[in-house]
Amino acid sequence: MYNSRITGLGKYVPENVVTNNDLKEWMDTSDEWIQERTGIKERRWIDPKTSDDNTSLMGAKAAKIAIERAGLTKDDIDFIVFATLSPDMYFPGGGVRVQEILEMDTIGALDVRNQCSGFIYGLSVADQFIKTGMYKNVLVIGSENHSGGLERSTRGRGVTVIFGDGAGAAVLSREEDNSKGILSTHLHSEGKHAKELALEGPSTGRWVDAIMEENDPDDVSYYPYMNGQFVFKHAVVRFSEAIIEGLTQNKLQKEDIDMLIPHQANLRISQFIQKKFGLSNDQVYNNIMRYGNTTAASIPIALTEAWEEGKIKEGDNVVLAAFGSGFTWGSAIIKW
Repeated sequence: MYNSRITGLGKYVPENVVTNNDLKEWMDTSDEWIQERTGIKERRWIDPKTSDDNTSLMGAKAAKIAIERAGLTKDDIDFIVFATLSPDMYFPGGGVRVQEILEMDTIGALDVRNQCSGFIYGLSVADQFIKTGMYKNVLVIGSENHSGGLERSTRGRGVTVIFGDGAGAAVLSREEDNSKGILSTHLHSEGKHAKELALEGPSTGRWVDAIMEENDPDDVSYYPYMNGQFVFKHAVVRFSEAIIEGLTQNKLQKEDIDMLIPHQANLRISQFIQKKFGLSNDQVYNNIMRYGNTTAASIPIALTEAWEEGKIKEGDNVVLAAFGSGFTWGSAIIKW
């Protein structure tokens, strides 16, 4: 059985920078308030007046870079896995749109809807396809357009200040040396807490006609909801569990971690995990201060930047971990 190895990485973020001070135009907040609670200084939001970016297009832009860095062409890609919570349309998903934008052959395209852990889930799916020998090169994308669905008011600030737009991509390729590449992935869920971090409508349970008929100005079901403290408490536990599970399966200790890239949900969560595992600043990569929480895109964006900055080298043990809506969480252990 083969292993899969990341052979190319790419990222794309919109040019439009939105600082914490900029948010004061829409809501009662401050730079100090946001940084204290999240660690975020700024984020990227698509500006529809100056850009045609959307979830699929951003994903395609990141993918194009990843494919080139892998030394491949679009014709070498056998399959697409596209992770997002913010597709351009209710259906179809973003995977087929990337296939069209990049003018690929009629390869398969699968969408993964696991929100913050979406890229980990997508990586695991791609890994299984390669392990079994079905595909040789799989493109995995995480892309999000949060700004198009955020409530830009004081009522929505608890969620709105956190999220940003962007995309990251990785090419997974067949590796015959089983000591290299993705060593294992670990996926979990706990659906009883689904409504603690969710966007409930519109949905087939309460479709657009019902929302329009009620015309309720206080209806917030079509905006994201997050029980922040509840999510934080669960996140720090599940992050740790997923990391330990991966290390244990591969007979590694926390001292063996060369680079931990956590999902960029909240800088306080990352710092808590860093302290718990006794890792230095050089062993953990965070960029939430620049981009906010980009959900499925956060890990591939951070992974790309860490690699670009030379912080990931051949032979390093790289750990990816995520927790989010669902609740879903997971980890991946990679020998670079």
